[in-house]
Formats: sequence, C-alpha cells, structure tokens
Amino acid sequence: MSSEFGKLLRVSVFGQSHGDAVGVLVDGFPAGEAVDLPALQAFLNRRRPGKDPLSTPRQERDEPRFLSGLVGGVTCGAPLCAVMENTGQYSGDYAVLADTPRPGHADYTARVKWGACADLRGGGHSSGRLTAPLCVAGGIALQILARRGIFVGAHLASVGAEQDTAFPLLPDAALFAAVAAKDFPVLSDEAGARMRAAIAHTREEGDSLGGIIECAAVGLPAGLGSPMFGGVENRLAAALFGIPAVKGVEFGAGFAAARSCGSENNDAFTIRDGAIVTKTNHAGGSLGGIATGMPVVLRVAVKPTPSIAKPQQTVSLSTREDTELRIRGRHDPCIAHRAVPVVEAITALVVLDLLLEQYGTDLKSWKLEGNGHGIIGDPGKD
Repeated sequence: MSSEFGKLLRVSVFGQSHGDAVGVLVDGFPAGEAVDLPALQAFLNRRRPGKDPLSTPRQERDEPRFLSGLVGGVTCGAPLCAVMENTGQYSGDYAVLADTPRPGHADYTARVKWGACADLRGGGHSSGRLTAPLCVAGGIALQILARRGIFVGAHLASVGAEQDTAFPLLPDAALFAAVAAKDFPVLSDEAGARMRAAIAHTREEGDSLGGIIECAAVGLPAGLGSPMFGGVENRLAAALFGIPAVKGVEFGAGFAAARSCGSENNDAFTIRDGAIVTKTNHAGGSLGGIATGMPVVLRVAVKPTPSIAKPQQTVSLSTREDTELRIRGRHDPCIAHRAVPVVEAITALVVLDLLLEQYGTDLKSWKLEGNGHGIIGDPGKD
C-alpha cells in the first residue's frame, strides 16, 4: 500500500482529514516496551493545531485511543492500532472544490485518479491531518530509542529568508529537549521572533511561507544500514517524502557539497576518547549508505501552505474554462513549525526499523558499541 512504510516495523496510516477519525497501525513494535502516555501526549501537542495565531484555528484534541497493542501501557507484541477522532472539521468550506481544483493541492490529481469519488474535503487522505497518527507511532519509537541511548531532535532552521542557527557538530538529548519545550521550535529565540513576525506579516497579506527543518539522530552505531538502495539516506528520504508538503530532503552538507571542493567536503578522521570520529560532518553521518557513528543530520524543505486568501488562477472541470478561485476555510500561514515533531517521528521510526533489521527484534540483546562516537576499537574485529 502507498500509505505504508517500513520493513520489520510496518507503519500504515488511514483516514481522511474530514472523516470520522484518522489512525495508525504499527506491526513490529517489540513486546515489553513501556509507553509513557503523558510524555506521548506532550509530543503530540507540539504538532496539534489551534494553539496560537500562527496555526490554523481548527481545534482537535489529538488524544489517541489505543484499540490494540498496549496492555497496561506496555506493548504486548500484537499490532498496535491507535485512532484519533476528527472533531473540528468544516466540510462545507470545500463544496466548490469538486469543480475548481486548488493550485498546489492534490485536488486535481485525486480527481484524475479516482474521479468523482475522490474525497477533497480538507485534502482527504493527502492532508497534513494524517501526520497526527504518524506522531503517535513516532512518539513511541522515540521512547524506545531513548532507552538505548539514541535520540532524535529537530528545529525550524528557516522560514522564508529568516534563519535559525544550525545544530552544533555534536548535538545531544539536552539540546533536543530544550527546543521541544519551546512554543516555537528554534535554537535562537531572536531568530524565532523574526520568523514569527515574517509569518504574521505574510498572513496579513493573505499569503503563506515555507520553511526548512533540520533534524539530527545521535547515538546510532557505526555500521548501521546498507549500501545503495537500502542505505540510511534512502530509507529516511523515502519515508520523509511521505509527509505532505515536503518537497526536498538533503543530508549533511547536501546541495552545498556540489559547490565545494573535495578538500573542503571530505570529513577528516581522528581519534577522540579512543573512538574513530570525524572532525566535521559534511557527510551527515553516513558514507556509502552506512552510518559512520557521527550524528545523522538531515534537512527537509516544506513548501508554503497552498491554501491562501489571495485569488488564484484555476479551471472549471465541468466547463473546461479558466476561472478564479478564492479559498475559504481555516489554514496555516506556515506549516513548517508544526511539522518539526513530524520529521522527528518519521526519523525515529526509520531508525528503529533499521536497528531491528540489523540487530534483531530482541532489544535486550542489542550491543550498540560506539553510540554517537564512531567506531570503537578495531573495525575489523568483533
């Protein structure tokens, strides 16, 4: 199915933006893993709409109801299924879209593929609403990883022309927690204030802004992953592109590497505390698709919200003529800041899947030497 990813950890999302509920089914969570439900809810609240003037006023509680997979707050080995009811949808706002597809949305392509049966209300199954159940699964994966010294965190690197400071060479769990505790997920509060002002100004003009999210995973053991099509970057990119509005993914220096020389881009190896590490991390923690032990660093480009108040050019599907569209409804002037925990969730799920594939489903037997510090000892010996 197209709404599914993972190999040993299979994640499938279901529902539509204006249906009764959205949900997630995860097959492969190891049994015996305690889930801190208040901490999970706090993670979900970071993505939840209606919290501030920079988000859509749509109100959703985003409180998951677990139908299976948890007994007494502990995973039992059965597939985990969670649903989240939709309560704040106004479907009448979308009646006109059956004939006039919104530019930048999947309305037109959905009509081409499924005809008049396509559910266009709020974007249907292509809506960002589907990232809420993804965060349920990812929030649990984050807890499982953290117990094994692996942490994932992200921040809003830029909005429009305004930029936050970048992650340091070796970010840690304390830094991730500090960003997650903020109302606006940035490292520099001064940069965050400028971003918020830019979003507010653009909203007043009836327009929207995009942004870039930087994410890092620390504590991954060197040697994780596979070359070519099963590589760390491949698996992450494929899943990250499933987030609605994501239009680009880069690792390490990314496209900037194409504008540099090899002497600038190569990461020199060195010994630190007995471990093999690199002095820089232009590779983003992966060489040949295999983790180096340095932080896996990636950035995700999120397009501007396509639903804007400005009049837009479209067509009438019934008359086959050009027409003008004015979109009604409640929409985010920028969705990038709410997508930060979503990127964390997807990254955590892919990392956990890679670890399960390489080290087995018995998490107690894992020996992840060199977490976050490169290869320890002689890489040619057990």
